[in-house]
Amino acid sequence: MIIYTFPVRTAFIDRDLEMIGPVSPIKSLEFTQSPLKLPFFFVLQFFQLLWYLPKTSQYLCFFGGYHSVLPAWFGRVFGKKCTIQAGGTDCINMPEIGYGNFRKKWLRKATVYSFKNCSLILPVAEALVKQDYRYDPKISPKQGLLNLIPDLKTPIQVIPNGFDTEYWRDLGKERKPFSFISVATGTSHPARAIVKGYDLIEKLAENHPDWTFTLVGDSAYVSPNSNVLVLGKMNPAELLNSYNSHQFYLQLSTSEGFPNALGEAMACGCVPIGSAVGAIPEIIGETGLILFQKDPKMLNSLIFTLFNESSKVSPQVARLRILTHFSFKNRRDALLKALNLY
Repeated sequence: MIIYTFPVRTAFIDRDLEMIGPVSPIKSLEFTQSPLKLPFFFVLQFFQLLWYLPKTSQYLCFFGGYHSVLPAWFGRVFGKKCTIQAGGTDCINMPEIGYGNFRKKWLRKATVYSFKNCSLILPVAEALVKQDYRYDPKISPKQGLLNLIPDLKTPIQVIPNGFDTEYWRDLGKERKPFSFISVATGTSHPARAIVKGYDLIEKLAENHPDWTFTLVGDSAYVSPNSNVLVLGKMNPAELLNSYNSHQFYLQLSTSEGFPNALGEAMACGCVPIGSAVGAIPEIIGETGLILFQKDPKMLNSLIFTLFNESSKVSPQVARLRILTHFSFKNRRDALLKALNLY
């Protein structure tokens, strides 16, 4: 049985369970993101891992952090494989915007211990391994695991996310011209809003009152612009319809691993506009627009360039990119092989 630990349950977790469940028993153990609950959850997790130890074949963790310390330790002590899927914040140090595990002393120690003592690291993007970050000039350029843990010896294998393109599809609906959508959770916290690029989106909305913007994921987020519609979390069916009613998808993150919503939106035919961070340029390829520096004027001029290049403003081109390079099957096959389940 695989023990799968994570700090919070997400759609990414559900997809992994869907991939692994048919070929191996798997038990999910959610941890906590609350600092006040940490001591309790460490004790709880220790006894959970001890209880399931006789049936455990290996450990799998989503992100490195507090929740991966004990699985890495159990793996070492009892000779069981422990794999950590690096997803973004666990490979980043950006105190300038209040983001990344490595900006906090004890979280950094937990993250470093986990990555050094696990058996295998599976980042979702090459940029999380090592990158020369240039998007926001006020942020340190040295990001990624090998820059932040120079003596890291654990094997690393990049496995990008994959998408169910039978579900995430173009429904052929009419899309409102100059309509933009972006999906992110936790954006009512100012630091998180900046990480997800909402400051740039608000500047666009301010400069173009005739354009419409939809921000999905946190109903508590407050926009100063009347042409910005804020919606809470949506279920997959609601998201499918929302993607299909918008012309463009915005992923203007200051930092990112592999954004799932970007891939979903592209599979649904949204033309992507993203920042040059993490896997975003790799996902978009030649099907949309890449902003190489955090600059509102540059973004504005690039969008107008995109409007004039009619071949790029095509739902079919964006969808084909996901079908070709980021299918559910590709990720499933690679993940199962890395976990020795294939």
